[in-house]
Amino acid sequence: MPRLRTHIRRILTATVVATATLATPAQGRAVTPATPTTQASRIQWTACSDTEFEGLQCGTLRVPVDYAHPRAGSLTLAMVRRPADDQAHRRGTLLLNDGAGGSSIEQLRLALRIGFPAFAGAMSRDFDLVAVDPRGVGHSTPIRCTLPLKPAGVTHFPGSRAAFDTLVAHNRAFAADCLRHNGPLVAHTDLTSTARDFEAVRTGLGEKQLNWYGIHYSTLLGRTYADLYPGRLRTMVLDTALDDTTTPTERIRREAATAEEAFDRFTAWCAAATDCALHGKDAAAEYDALVARADRAPIPTADGSRTLTGEDIRTATQDYLTLSGVTWPALAQAVVKAQAGDATDFTYEPDDTLDPVQVHVPACLDSARPVATFDQLTRLRQDLDRISPHLGGAVRSWTALTGCLGWPVPAQPVRAGAPVHGAPPALIVQSTHQALAPHSAGLAMAAQLPGSVVLSREGDDYSMFLLSQCVRDATNRYLTTRSLPAPGTTCAD
Repeated sequence: MPRLRTHIRRILTATVVATATLATPAQGRAVTPATPTTQASRIQWTACSDTEFEGLQCGTLRVPVDYAHPRAGSLTLAMVRRPADDQAHRRGTLLLNDGAGGSSIEQLRLALRIGFPAFAGAMSRDFDLVAVDPRGVGHSTPIRCTLPLKPAGVTHFPGSRAAFDTLVAHNRAFAADCLRHNGPLVAHTDLTSTARDFEAVRTGLGEKQLNWYGIHYSTLLGRTYADLYPGRLRTMVLDTALDDTTTPTERIRREAATAEEAFDRFTAWCAAATDCALHGKDAAAEYDALVARADRAPIPTADGSRTLTGEDIRTATQDYLTLSGVTWPALAQAVVKAQAGDATDFTYEPDDTLDPVQVHVPACLDSARPVATFDQLTRLRQDLDRISPHLGGAVRSWTALTGCLGWPVPAQPVRAGAPVHGAPPALIVQSTHQALAPHSAGLAMAAQLPGSVVLSREGDDYSMFLLSQCVRDATNRYLTTRSLPAPGTTCAD
């Protein structure tokens, strides 16, 4: 299906370009039922008023902010349902999950734009598809803070105790600002609370069992749900699994290594591909020189609203490495534009379904905080400089670690690593090369879900159902028959 894959990549590329031009967050588009409701424990469905969701149903559900004190306050979960095409042979509900900080509703929007129902096969034919924005995210009751995550003058790579103290002081001020504007929700966007929401969704849907499709962070969410509610999942499809069975510092080292490998593969692609804007040049050297230049003299955006340091450019790079056919060309163009004096393309998130604040707040709750002093942070940074000479360890888990220093709300990490009894054998789809998660993370997830199989896909992408016919075939076979591919199977398309 090379023609279909090319069509999908073209539309995804157009989406990236449009995002760069508009710089409009996904949450600016309202997806609401025509008549909002606040009735508890029951999903209220109406026809969606959003023209891109014509024929779909929009729903809301009230759930407690704190499940330990259910009468102390509530929040609204927003969701969109696309009914199965073949209702006579409907097999159930498939939950679409994008994870912390990511709007599942907006992911569904993007899928619909690229003609998702036309090539989804049994997934859209046999299952109601329900996209739920997690608590604190997107169209559900969102986390909103007024202070910037990292203002000018604050660095996540402090080179002195004074810079470290400035970072910690800002983190505390940012957390206080979030607490002031959002109240106790800030302390309850953790994995466990979010998983409990999905049990409320299951009950509201009237389903005995759910089917789970989770990407990246939502692979951890699905595992947590399966552990809390044994037997409630019929199937689990986990795309680009994460591994939280190691220490937080080891996870940072592994993520830095896999992102650096992705960068090396990007530069090798540039050397071979004439459509790379850096073709004919040493892409790695061009990038390193740009970073060094921006550290000496920050580079402005086109509108002059801000300037970017080398740290800013490095931090933005990882997410440019996640879809080889789409974001790699965009990264090369961003480098060329910044060399010419316009760093605008390093100021936006290529995946505009993510809100950086809504990514960050749950991250401060879901991971232990093993670093507390400047000396500890410096030793870890020295490791990352060795592991990741181009990106310098500027990956999501490092940003979470440094951005949560001094955070006043205690972390609430789940215990990971033990077998999850009562979970279905899962289909875990893992790229052989991915900037967000090493291939080994899929194997670590499979070890926690007895009977699961890792379906490898040769390449550098995530959200592989959209890009690979082989992955689509295996996924639909599993969803309909619960049969898994043979261990060691690799998709090469």
